[in-house]
Amino acid sequence: MEDNQKKLYRSDTDKMLCGVCGGIAEYFNVDATLIRLLWALLTCMGGAGIIAYIIAAVIIPRRLG
Repeated sequence: MEDNQKKLYRSDTDKMLCGVCGGIAEYFNVDATLIRLLWALLTCMGGAGIIAYIIAAVIIPRRLG
């Protein structure tokens, strides 16, 4: 049986730090710049974006192969 579900991975091609924003952008099929801007906005509003990015970088797996 083939698994056709979308899975969230960190991007190996569209990354600046760990590929979290690029992976989220690929998952939702939007431009990575939009995700990065939203993440920067989160960071400016109390710093929650930094903690969320670190957690996401640890939790979201890299695409193998």
